[in-house]
Amino acid sequence: MIAKFIRDLARFEKLEHCLDLDESRLASHLFGERPACGALLAEWNGRPAGFALFFTNYSTFRTMPCLHLEDLFVDPELRGHGLGLALLRAVAGEAVRRGCPRLDWNVLDWNVGAIGFYESQGARLLSDWRLCRLEGDALARAATDAP
Repeated sequence: MIAKFIRDLARFEKLEHCLDLDESRLASHLFGERPACGALLAEWNGRPAGFALFFTNYSTFRTMPCLHLEDLFVDPELRGHGLGLALLRAVAGEAVRRGCPRLDWNVLDWNVGAIGFYESQGARLLSDWRLCRLEGDALARAATDAP
């Protein structure tokens, strides 16, 4: 079910062209011997309705592990029932249970609905930080001595 929601999220974010979803790899990362991430599912009237996926990161300034919320998605037909809020609170609760000093996540700048929702929960958008990414050929080049 998580894989379905990941596909739905990619479609919603208009990023299907970036999707390289392998369900067995996902299962291994969630439930294997050394899980790389965790996930929570939301239901509405017994029907899967959404998910949140998170992983541990680290704050050198706080010298403590933190949580990063990678994805939070609720089926568009089931929004407005508090499921997104319940998922966000559950991940925040997991961060508190683990003793994490913070929970971080990213939001697309055009997703004004999500931005408003996150701000209504007390989140600050950090306008002075920019996400950087190396992938594909650029990542391979950065890993070598070649220019």
